[in-house]
Amino acid sequence: MKRKGLKMRIYELAKQLGLTSHQLIEKLKELNFPVKSHMSSVDAETAEIIKHEIEDLEKRKIEENVVEVEFPLTVKDLAVKLNQKPSQILTYLLKKGFPYNINQSLPKEVATQIAYDFGFNLKEKLSKEEEILKVVKTQDIRKRAPIVTLMGHIDHGKTTLLDYIRKSHITKKETGGITQHIGAYRVSIKKGSITFLDTPGHQTFTAMRARGANITDIVVLVVAADEGVKPQTVEAYDHAKAAKTPIIVAINKIDKPNADVDFTKQQLAKIGLVSEDWGGDTIMCPLSAKTGEGVDELLDLILLQAELMELKADFGRPGVGVVIEAKLSKEKGSLVSVLIQEGRLRVSDILVCGKYWGRIKAIYDDWGNRLKEAYPSYPVEILGLNGVPQPADTFFVVPDENTAKEIVRRKREAEKEIQIPAHTRLEDFYKKMKEEKIKELKIILKADVGGTLEAVETALAKLSTSEVKIDIVHKGVGSINNSDVLLAEVTDAVIVGFKVEVDPVARNSAKQKGIEIRLYQIIYELTDDIRLALEGLLTPQIKKIFVGRAIIKKAFKLSKRTVAGCIVEKGKVVRGAGCELIRGNETIFKGKVVSLKRFKDDVREVTEGQECGIDLGYADIKEEDVIDVFFEEEVKKKL
Repeated sequence: MKRKGLKMRIYELAKQLGLTSHQLIEKLKELNFPVKSHMSSVDAETAEIIKHEIEDLEKRKIEENVVEVEFPLTVKDLAVKLNQKPSQILTYLLKKGFPYNINQSLPKEVATQIAYDFGFNLKEKLSKEEEILKVVKTQDIRKRAPIVTLMGHIDHGKTTLLDYIRKSHITKKETGGITQHIGAYRVSIKKGSITFLDTPGHQTFTAMRARGANITDIVVLVVAADEGVKPQTVEAYDHAKAAKTPIIVAINKIDKPNADVDFTKQQLAKIGLVSEDWGGDTIMCPLSAKTGEGVDELLDLILLQAELMELKADFGRPGVGVVIEAKLSKEKGSLVSVLIQEGRLRVSDILVCGKYWGRIKAIYDDWGNRLKEAYPSYPVEILGLNGVPQPADTFFVVPDENTAKEIVRRKREAEKEIQIPAHTRLEDFYKKMKEEKIKELKIILKADVGGTLEAVETALAKLSTSEVKIDIVHKGVGSINNSDVLLAEVTDAVIVGFKVEVDPVARNSAKQKGIEIRLYQIIYELTDDIRLALEGLLTPQIKKIFVGRAIIKKAFKLSKRTVAGCIVEKGKVVRGAGCELIRGNETIFKGKVVSLKRFKDDVREVTEGQECGIDLGYADIKEEDVIDVFFEEEVKKKL
């Protein structure tokens, strides 16, 4: 930086800022700096102030220059919004090493950066779906029924309990009706109503959570008094705990001769569920789903818990909810079981459900009764959609068919651009921690036997610090299964296995979802990896995969860049791949193949023996220089 006494001409300062003298003078006028011409002088200190002021001015202009867009957004769409030629956006992307085409959708972060560099502040406007879901609440806010899911070990009586509750609480309207399997049931008693989700186990519960459907208000954990806590009991509890859902324990089968309620409570206390009558805060209810003893008390306890939670919903707005299950009927077409979360659903309503839409032709309750309308916490089956949605898909009523079609069209476009979500990995944990994105490392721990599991858990507990702690979301004995992957997905956990295998289904699922699974045979290797992750030392190795080699035969100097006329000597050259420019035995440049031409055509790759034009975004190239082309692959560090 120049000393204070030295002067700088305006044209010199303009050159430093990458502006013309005229542009700088105009900006200085905006900032009330009195200058007359490009030959005017300012001292070095004033020049520094001017630089900062102009930077601030440009930032303010960009912040004020707001452009609203909807995603998915193609290169062509963005060019129109920014009032630029598509070729300018494509050139910008190529220089950054992104070989997009004009009709390709851009990730949000890339589109935002492009807009900023072109002087615009990109804002994502609410989609039609979001505008509809953001409807202002009506005055019709009322208490709603709790939504309850039963969980527990496979043979501990969940289905028997649900069957008893339904059969013993049939209203006059339901007498003689035939139970319809729609995935949920509504039960009415003197003190209120309860909706039970009839989902097959905690895996479905967590799978729905993973897809954004947090519909359960209360979990009833069913434990048999004659068998006590089983591995599936622990697994179900961990899934419910991860969802932060209130838990009521139903201690079932008290009619059995060998039932032992106190022993069952002892086992439950060991996993963290301490009964209220033992000084804890877990509601427990001994009962028999076979004889009915204690079942009414359970229902009362559910309604009492719901009262404390103050569950309310808007009964006046257009309906919004979640798909429980769906199927295709030869006679009726698409049959969709839904649970209404807000508002009312009426026959003839037009709705969007997942990536389908339709006009409701009929609504049925869980007894097969035809309804004209339904309200929050009601499970119903609807007819009229033009396809079969997925469980956990959301539905919402829209004003007209055109709106429905437009929302579905955009959803299907967005679906094509879905990327694997970025879940926590050991390598990037330290970075996330320093950015204060996470304060704890969540782990799902599986081991071959109970003693080993306890030893690994103890060793991991010692690694927690005041800055960050290790949270074991779930632990268990046996191979890593799909239930573990589902739980890792919703809790953003890393799965760690010690002397265990991974089920093929779980392995494929983890790969699709971007969930990391780490397997170990030696305990100190496991603890070393976790410790290194906490310290930020577990960096991945980058492996170079050789793709091809080109020899530069001629350098073409163009107006703004230099293009290398080459012949591919070995393998192939691929646009967007990594490259090194080698002169003699020295690597003088590392970068990417920014653009690739064969004659006058842009091409993706050129193979051995062919001529091509390569732009590296680097000017200092000479004849007989070598361009080595490669891909990079991240490899986990091995100890």
